[in-house]
Amino acid sequence: MLKKLALNPWTALITLALIVGIRTTDLSFVESVRLRYFDTLITSKSITENNVYTVNIDEAALDQYGQWPLPRAEYAKIIDDLYKRNAGLVVLNVLMPETDRTGGDVILAQTLKKYPVVLGSIPSNKTKNTPRVPGSAVLGPEWLNQIVTYPGLIANVPLLENSAAGVGIVNTLPEVDGVNRRIPLIVSVNDKLYPSLGLETLRVATGNSTFQVKLFEGGVEKMRLPGDIGIISTDNLGRIWIDWSQQSKSVSLMTLPKDFNGAIVILGPTAAGVSNPIPTSKGAIFPHEVQASVISTMANNVVIQRPDYADGLEIVAIAILGIVLLFFARWTYVGLIVSVLVIFGSVCLSQYLYSTNLWLFDITAIVFGLVVVMLHAYGVKFVSEFLQKQQIKKQFGTYLSPDLVAQLQRQPELLQLGGDSRELSIMFTDVRGFTSISEHYGADVQGLTKIMNRYMTAMTKKILENKGTLDKYIGDAQMAFWNAPLNDGNHAKNAVRTALQMMESLDEFNKEVVAEGVPAFGMGLGINTGVVVVGNMGSVQRFDYTCLGDSVNLASRLESQSKNYGVRIVLGPETAKQVQDEYTVFEMDCIAVKGKKEGVKIFTLSKQTKAQNAFLFWYYEGVWEDALRIAKQEVINNKEMSHYYELMIERLEQGKPDNWYGTYVATSK
Repeated sequence: MLKKLALNPWTALITLALIVGIRTTDLSFVESVRLRYFDTLITSKSITENNVYTVNIDEAALDQYGQWPLPRAEYAKIIDDLYKRNAGLVVLNVLMPETDRTGGDVILAQTLKKYPVVLGSIPSNKTKNTPRVPGSAVLGPEWLNQIVTYPGLIANVPLLENSAAGVGIVNTLPEVDGVNRRIPLIVSVNDKLYPSLGLETLRVATGNSTFQVKLFEGGVEKMRLPGDIGIISTDNLGRIWIDWSQQSKSVSLMTLPKDFNGAIVILGPTAAGVSNPIPTSKGAIFPHEVQASVISTMANNVVIQRPDYADGLEIVAIAILGIVLLFFARWTYVGLIVSVLVIFGSVCLSQYLYSTNLWLFDITAIVFGLVVVMLHAYGVKFVSEFLQKQQIKKQFGTYLSPDLVAQLQRQPELLQLGGDSRELSIMFTDVRGFTSISEHYGADVQGLTKIMNRYMTAMTKKILENKGTLDKYIGDAQMAFWNAPLNDGNHAKNAVRTALQMMESLDEFNKEVVAEGVPAFGMGLGINTGVVVVGNMGSVQRFDYTCLGDSVNLASRLESQSKNYGVRIVLGPETAKQVQDEYTVFEMDCIAVKGKKEGVKIFTLSKQTKAQNAFLFWYYEGVWEDALRIAKQEVINNKEMSHYYELMIERLEQGKPDNWYGTYVATSK
């Protein structure tokens, strides 16, 4: 009962509940993944060119001016130059909290009074200098503690702080993964409200004396900049999502354009070791470049927002869609199709809502949750089917080949009698010297059985490793074939490769058994390639997956001839033809095996020499005197094939048959 319950796909409801619980608690890694997905949405927008410039105090500038920070008088000259080049508003993103040692503060202050310039200050653990409090209209000031709060503020020296057209906070508020995506437009320091550098820049640029903020117990309720900007949509902390598609123009201080065309110009350092870039959705970006994107986001009224109800909607979606998919999972392929459609549709919907409304809806938790739930459901189905397949293996694995068992597990309908015609490469093997091995063990039948099992195991391993199907054991012989039940385009080559590896394994096996005092095993092997009928053969009560046909019989006869011809491996003509581009084949004879009148050429694996070609020519032509002469030479010259030539010499010396037609008729199997 418990096993049946565990294998029920509806147990995936437990996984679904766990996923919903994880999403509801919104662990940090869940939030991090969600934010990364939002990065892909926000950075996917096409670029919008803005009339905003970032002027970089880079290495080339420091080479020109000779030090950092630059003397304040030099800043004055730079500001003057920027306005002469038709800058609309200059933002100097350089903190100046100490008096200039070169005495340039007065000069810079005069320039700040001459031209509208926005300076920056930064939050800190304690206050340095007297921060300038910009004009603001705050409703609900008692709720200032509900927004981003800092204990102190580092301001510029009073002369510069009070001479500037505006002063804004340069700050960041990284997300849980350390990446900056949202920037607070206002902060609270010592119960006073301060604007960000971006908000202050727009206030000065639009000619407003104040900005307006309405606070409540939850934080920011509304923010407004009178004029063209109007309402600025933020979250309760006063943050806005930065639209990274807002593109500013970046230039070096040393290569300024002739005309800024009234652009907002933000001056900041980028020289190595002077200013460090901060991590953002677009990668590492220098602070004044971030401010440029913030200013452009607000100036163009780009409102990227995540609706307040988004979290709840996403959690409900996981639960409902998960149950729907589990319902359809009862039908395997229907469930898979519905799952793909639901997941793909959810992704498309999320992207559509962003592209049309700039709404941020998280799809990662939904996709992950649904995938895990379906993996659970289909995993249970897989285990259930696997156990059924194991039952088939238990029933048929003792007498069917492993490949066939696997195929039966996939297609139980194959458990029917019948077969189809297919070209196979069939191998037969037989032990040579079995009589002496049997005599060695005498009455120890168990010992003989164990040594034969070791031998069969070593040989069978190579068959299975090379895509072969082991058909059966016949005493001390084996039958195997290639290209069924699984297709094998190189079946002949795989069969020959197996034969060579089996011979190597036999040599290793003999080293072991001889050391144990057991006589060495010999082996003869025949391979033939041809079209046969392969399939389930037998009776309704008991059947086997095997092959039948003349090519099978010939393969068995070839194995028998390996002993007669003094070679280990004998190949049929079609096998030799299909492997000769990879293996050297040696034509030995044209033989009509016992029970046959028509001859077939037989081969072994050795180098075909010119002498052998000449030998075969005279042999087939019936000029046995010349053939005998060559054979006597080759029995000495070709040591590898000496046993073969000894056989042929013996045959030739007996004289040519009266009815010789180029084919030797075998008198034994």
